[in-house]
Amino acid sequence: MAKESMKARERKRERMVARDAKKRAELTKILKSSDTSDDAVQAKWDAMMAIQKLPANGSKVRVHNRCGLTGRPRGYMRQFGISRVTFREMALDGKIPGVKKASW
Repeated sequence: MAKESMKARERKRERMVARDAKKRAELTKILKSSDTSDDAVQAKWDAMMAIQKLPANGSKVRVHNRCGLTGRPRGYMRQFGISRVTFREMALDGKIPGVKKASW
């Protein structure tokens, strides 16, 4: 099991990403525009400075996938939202419909 503080930190990051997503998208759109006029260059500079002033944990690349049950950060399976260890235990117990251990 992961420490509760690590799980809480990830939840906080997810909230920050959701809160800042709209503003980041607008600023990124300005930065990626292909306009090269003087006004556009100044707008790009201002957008770049505004993005730098936003909290770093509000960036979506800071969020790390964790197992929904144990909080394990490694071996995460996106399709199920749990770690490989938890997946194996649940599959062997028959708690995941349609999944069974392969044998040949």
